[in-house]
Amino acid sequence: MKRLHRLMIGAYYGPLALTFLIVLFILSMQFLWKYVDDLMGKGLPWYTLTELMLYATASFVPLAIPLGVLLSSIMTLGALGENSELTPLRSAGLGLFRILWPLIVFVTLLAGASFLFSNNVLPIANLKFHSLLWDVTQKKPALNIRPGVFYNGIEGFSIRVMEKDDDTGLLHDVLIYDHRREFTGARTVLRARQGTMRRSTDGRYLVLTLEDGHFYDERSPTGGERGRDPLVRGTFVRDEMRFDLTGLGLARVDEDLFKDHYKMLTLGQLQHAEDSLEQQFMHRSVEQERHMRNALAVLRDSVQRGTEPQRALSSTAFLRGLNRDQRDNIFEIARNMVRNQLSFLERVIEERDGRAQHLARFRVEWHRKLTLAAACLIFFFIGAPLGAIVRKGGLGLPTVFAIVFFLIFHIISYSTERLVIAGRLPAWPGMWTGTFVLLPIGIWLTWKAATDSPLLDRDAYYRAIDRFRSFLRQRRHADPTAVQ
Repeated sequence: MKRLHRLMIGAYYGPLALTFLIVLFILSMQFLWKYVDDLMGKGLPWYTLTELMLYATASFVPLAIPLGVLLSSIMTLGALGENSELTPLRSAGLGLFRILWPLIVFVTLLAGASFLFSNNVLPIANLKFHSLLWDVTQKKPALNIRPGVFYNGIEGFSIRVMEKDDDTGLLHDVLIYDHRREFTGARTVLRARQGTMRRSTDGRYLVLTLEDGHFYDERSPTGGERGRDPLVRGTFVRDEMRFDLTGLGLARVDEDLFKDHYKMLTLGQLQHAEDSLEQQFMHRSVEQERHMRNALAVLRDSVQRGTEPQRALSSTAFLRGLNRDQRDNIFEIARNMVRNQLSFLERVIEERDGRAQHLARFRVEWHRKLTLAAACLIFFFIGAPLGAIVRKGGLGLPTVFAIVFFLIFHIISYSTERLVIAGRLPAWPGMWTGTFVLLPIGIWLTWKAATDSPLLDRDAYYRAIDRFRSFLRQRRHADPTAVQ
């Protein structure tokens, strides 16, 4: 049996590694295409992009493992069936579970490793990934002045160059609008026939040397009278301007700002955060209810109304003792109180919905770590029997079946996750709906494969159709009135 174990595991880990890397590459490329606009044109060094892609790839590992298990299971068992290697094993009296036992143990250990990765490594990877992604997306575009296009990357300036010599770095027809002063517009304009551009030694400043130019500065404030303040004009032979480039660098934000996010927490931390949020929710609800009671005079506590008991008067008797103006004043006060309470109720409902959704996201993340690990086993018991039935290896037909089942799982999981966050389903069993849907399918396929059922054999279906037609003909001959 040890040789059988080596045979099955040796035939399985190769396709598993291949499919896992392919799926991980596809998910990483999906992330790259999603954020390509935020990454391009910012002059990021290669090691920053490599670090970002490494963290992004690590965040996709728990999702790539179940799909890799499904696809590799179909490929491995399909290849064994296509090469007639399952038939001798079954002829020797080995059942399907006996053949799959080493793979079941292997996939169970893989599911445990996936859970440990999701619980211990993934929060750290998500923390690094989201903090670095925030820094990259907030970084200003790199200094790239193109001919004929205004460059606004330097705060307070708009620069346009009509021609640019890439070999010598010489700039022709340089136009600069200076709008550093607020609420004044572009009142300061500078134009030069040519110039050169270089960085300072420490890289913090852009030094722009201009030649043969002129400038004008309109000093009158916006909205003021024209002509009261002078218009300064001048020419120069050579001028040098320094622009601060500190805002163009990659500024790293403090990672502690992201550490309380639900994606950066382990199971224990998620449970602790959920308990804290529930207590805050209950405390806030009590405060809101107390405010509602105290806002209406008839519902206030007796301590707030006074310690001496007062004889209650009916509203009709109370209003009879007032004149028309006093009654109108009381009615207006009552209407204002009702309007205020309705506005407060709207804010309370909106706040409670937001708190409930925030709390639901922590519950969703808690169950996600478990469902993705359980999906490894479910997909194995779908893929392995299906491969034994189909008996086709390679990346053709197995890929089609794997994509279909994974899409079913993903669509159900995503839909129920949205319902859980919206408060229409509880986290349990809402987050496990996809697992519960695929579990009967896995049991049924395993039973079909264990009993050598010709599930996908066309000849078997043709024979069944012929038997059904023969049955109808026999019924027709047995009942002559059926011909009428």
